Amino acid sequence: MGFSNPSAEKEQYATPASVAADLLYRAYLHKDLESVCDLGCGTGVLAIGSALLGASAVGVEIDPVSLRTARENASLIGVDVEFIMGDVNSVSLRGIKTVVMNPPFGAQKASAGDGAFLRKAVEIANVVYSIHNLGSEGFIRRTVEPCTIEEIYRIKFPLRRCFAFHSKDVKTIEVELYRIMCRRNGTIRLE
Repeated sequence: MGFSNPSAEKEQYATPASVAADLLYRAYLHKDLESVCDLGCGTGVLAIGSALLGASAVGVEIDPVSLRTARENASLIGVDVEFIMGDVNSVSLRGIKTVVMNPPFGAQKASAGDGAFLRKAVEIANVVYSIHNLGSEGFIRRTVEPCTIEEIYRIKFPLRRCFAFHSKDVKTIEVELYRIMCRRNGTIRLE
């Protein structure tokens, strides 16, 4: 199930299955799906997909309705995902190796924006897979420093009409999928 009543202010756009599959496939190939956190998990697609691929998965979401949907989705599929209600700025997590996320891009003033999500991701994980607007590389590099961008992939992101201001049923945009490595003193940080 998707968002029942998405918030434009919180930039609640569902992560399309094709985008989630692409992100998770890349993480799987790199053997990055051991212990995973989906920051801003929405309805749970990345956390649930991670669990389906064998990860110990946690989803963090501030919206209680979306979190309830994520729990229902995990139950319907039959996977065990720990879901936590909380703000990305205040949640405390340990033992996370990888963050997977489709954060709000920061286009709306009420949105926490991708910067807050990136800062938390590199604080808690060794590897981060994150989706951002095309052309965000400079911002991403500054925000995650001293972590490094290992790979950037351009991918198609089909946005389905979900708000009154949308003029098309589906608008496909290009986004960038980042793989970010967090190293300290030349080695990957271990918790």
